[in-house]
Amino acid sequence: MTSQKTAKINQVFQRWPKGTVATQTWLNQLSVSSKLANWHVGSGWLTRFGARAFTQPGDQVGWQGGLYALQTQLDMTVHVGGRAALEMQGRSHFVPLGRQKKVLLVSDQPEELPAWFRNHPWEAILEHRCLSLFERVPDEAVTKLDCGGFKVIISNAERAILEQMHLARSNDDIEHAYKLMEGLSTLRPNVAQVLLENCRSAKAKRLFLWSAETAGHAWFGRLNSARVNLGKGKRQIYKGGQFNQRYQITVPKVEEPPGV
Repeated sequence: MTSQKTAKINQVFQRWPKGTVATQTWLNQLSVSSKLANWHVGSGWLTRFGARAFTQPGDQVGWQGGLYALQTQLDMTVHVGGRAALEMQGRSHFVPLGRQKKVLLVSDQPEELPAWFRNHPWEAILEHRCLSLFERVPDEAVTKLDCGGFKVIISNAERAILEQMHLARSNDDIEHAYKLMEGLSTLRPNVAQVLLENCRSAKAKRLFLWSAETAGHAWFGRLNSARVNLGKGKRQIYKGGQFNQRYQITVPKVEEPPGV
């Protein structure tokens, strides 16, 4: 019996990337029951990470390894989005240093992250938001980031900047979003077009178009803004700013360029 248990856990290890979490849901699929998993913990083959979650003995697991489990084992829609996704692709000049890096995790559907992920003291500050921001997301709007032995899904730049703009609340947020847009001179207009047409946030769409036009990006001219539903009515997005007639939003004053 012990040899059978050993054979099963060895099969698990063959499919289990170093630096990641194994959930009980996934172990069940590999014929390792909760009872058997507990036996392996007692035998030193597994280390308990939290409720229904395990790591390999002596393994160091970062938040990316936890996210990998959410995406590949629990089939959750959560992914890295917004500014964090831009930073991870080298598309932001404002990369924070130290252990307190902030990472935005976005779910496309209402879903709650498991307690073992929420409660773990990760090396970064993780913020989880359920946005349901798009009616449809093209495959090109996400990418897989290599974390060394495994990959996690993150937003591509076109999607990430729209997520960041949707979440912008203060003047500082708006200014920072504009500065991010200034650096996005190589966005793909075909991908941006699909996302804009499927985006549910009028604020994000208006801010995206205004920022891209103001930044003078060449790809902006290849967008068909007439096909983008910008909603109706004026929006005070930037407090104390000037009103932009074309997009019906308040924006930073021209004589005071955005800056952080």
